[in-house]
Amino acid sequence: MCDLVARTGRHHQRYEAGCRLVAGCIPYRYRQSVDCTSDTDEKIVEVLMINSTSGSGLLFPKGGWENDETVEEAAVREAIEEAGVKGDLKDLLGHYDFKSKTHQDEFCPEGLCKAAMFALYVREELESWPEQSIRQRSWLTIPEAVESCRYPWMRDALVDGFLKWHDENSEEAFD
Repeated sequence: MCDLVARTGRHHQRYEAGCRLVAGCIPYRYRQSVDCTSDTDEKIVEVLMINSTSGSGLLFPKGGWENDETVEEAAVREAIEEAGVKGDLKDLLGHYDFKSKTHQDEFCPEGLCKAAMFALYVREELESWPEQSIRQRSWLTIPEAVESCRYPWMRDALVDGFLKWHDENSEEAFD
């Protein structure tokens, strides 16, 4: 049983210029390479993705940014609620625009959304979390994640955001 409860509803979410503001993250970790033919210890980056509740393909944790929290707090909350992970929030990877078919409302009738996506270095995987009954977690290599991404904007966040950031900040990515 999980003591945490996922936030629901749209009445406390932020909107700007007709867009619903969303916060999310790309959770990542490192594992040692098991290549027996090499004498070097190589760390392989893996990202955590979760299943969609409305179709095929995998997603990164994300959701509405609410009025009583910073965008960083919203990204961390979504990682806990949807993926059951905690860690160190790193840099903002970028803002990504998309259109939601399932989240059209009176504040955003066209379903336009703007997502602030962050890197999250995972330090803990929770045994129970708010959405564990509807979400499965999958650790994937970057090529696997690129292939599995349900939405093009999330693929862009991974390739143009996370990979570029990781390559430029590999030392800080560990801390």
